[in-house]
Amino acid sequence: MEKAPELVWLDNLTPKSTRFDDTYFTRDNGLEETRYVFIEGNRLPQRWRQGEHTVIGELGFGTGLNFLATWQSWLDYQQEANNTNAHPLASPALTFISFEKYPLDKQDLAKALSPWPELKKLSERLLDLWQPASDGWQELHFGAVTLQLYIGDAIDGIKTIPLPIDAWFLDGFNPKTNPDLWSEPLMQALHQASSPHATLASYTAAGWVRRNLQSAGFSIAKRKGFGHKRDMITGTR
Repeated sequence: MEKAPELVWLDNLTPKSTRFDDTYFTRDNGLEETRYVFIEGNRLPQRWRQGEHTVIGELGFGTGLNFLATWQSWLDYQQEANNTNAHPLASPALTFISFEKYPLDKQDLAKALSPWPELKKLSERLLDLWQPASDGWQELHFGAVTLQLYIGDAIDGIKTIPLPIDAWFLDGFNPKTNPDLWSEPLMQALHQASSPHATLASYTAAGWVRRNLQSAGFSIAKRKGFGHKRDMITGTR
């Protein structure tokens, strides 16, 4: 089992890793940032409307906020499909594959997710099954939604990734303090684990991260960042 995360709490609401000197999500509005950067950045609503079963891959599970926000967004489009009687409109299943070296315990996970009552029902379902007690792969099932979580180094886990990824959420801590999760070897492994038309999105637009992704074979573009951030990136395989 990997070491537990080293946390402090800002304003008693926002978890910050002292190991990587970075917060798990923006203090402005982490949920809105997730929706803007990762869900919109990978054009997931449009792809779901086309009936695409998009397998999502994530570097840095953290608090699970990205997973829960994606799950909620996917449910919204399932409801839209039912209301319009259109078929196919939304993907019939959601598969989310994530990597985390330092998983939060259940108590810290619950506290970190508490600011968003709109995610409460989904958070409770995640917490009911949350037992990151050992390294390696574990699979959590929530009806048509599946979370496949690897506990350990992403560079090791990606070698045995169960499915090719259609949309990547690159959400490691700050590249300056967590360079391993943005390294060229890992970006090359991401490329190899991607489907032919995979996309990616990240909150960071650091020059060396862009160059590592381009060297691995991704086409990268800048986009207006969330909130006060000037830029973010999107990309395609």
